[in-house]
Amino acid sequence: MATIPALPAPTYSKAILFTVAALLSLLSSPAISLFAGLSFALLLGNPLPGATKKLSKQLLQYSVIGLGFGMNLHESLASGREGMLFTVISVSLIMLLGWFIGRRLKLSDGTAYLIAAGTAICGGSAIAAVSPLTKSSESEISVALATIFVLNAVALFIFPPLGHYLGLNDQQFGIWAAMAIHDTSSVVGAGAAYSEEALKIATTVKLTRALWIIPLAFVTTLVFRDKTAKIQIPWFIFFFILAMIANTYLAIPAEITGGIVWLSKKALVLTLFLIGAALSREVLGTVGMRPMALGLILWAIIGSASLAAITL
Repeated sequence: MATIPALPAPTYSKAILFTVAALLSLLSSPAISLFAGLSFALLLGNPLPGATKKLSKQLLQYSVIGLGFGMNLHESLASGREGMLFTVISVSLIMLLGWFIGRRLKLSDGTAYLIAAGTAICGGSAIAAVSPLTKSSESEISVALATIFVLNAVALFIFPPLGHYLGLNDQQFGIWAAMAIHDTSSVVGAGAAYSEEALKIATTVKLTRALWIIPLAFVTTLVFRDKTAKIQIPWFIFFFILAMIANTYLAIPAEITGGIVWLSKKALVLTLFLIGAALSREVLGTVGMRPMALGLILWAIIGSASLAAITL
């Protein structure tokens, strides 16, 4: 009879400690949870990298769907429309600038395109969606993901204080966070840290923006001339919309929808711990000066342009 090999004692002990730290993160805020995950990974290493990556992706999707049960469809559509025009312009502009500046920095077309996609739409999700279409190498994908991940982690810490310093109201901050922060996880985390209203607006606008993965994927197949690659559609966004419809039109008791939203926020906090734990020394080592320079330039452009659009 085959036996299951036991984990080495140090790895087993670290896995237990990692699990305890993850559960304790549920008592903290999104930013603190992300910082705790980062600290654990950098100081002790992540003993469960494969499970962490898979679970964080699933938890993020479930938590976003659950948040839909706390939103009104009509209000969310109104919020989404406000950012639609800027989304169309900014996505196109960032993709073009990313390609142009990337070439000036002597980056490969694949790396520059993936960093631009991650900045323009929704971070790692956009990179994962278009990377098969660009025929990018593993190293190009790793560099792009690491670059976007580092900036995304920084955004969760600095955006809420910046929003308060600039005197942004809930609606302004929600739109700004959705436009200028890369990944959905940090957008939702930053919105939650700012206010309940900012959370609703940030989530809706970001997911509306994330739908641009689909047209971008079709454009990518034309740019890189690969019509055989499979396009990944973010289906969880449609379930988020269904949750909003159910909350708007069905007589679901407030105790039930409130409980779902509460669990979803806790799932988001745990998700951010797991995402932070994915930032290992190895990941940081893949980020070079030129990819980071491109990421910072594009981030500065989208951040300042979106801030000007909502405040002027």
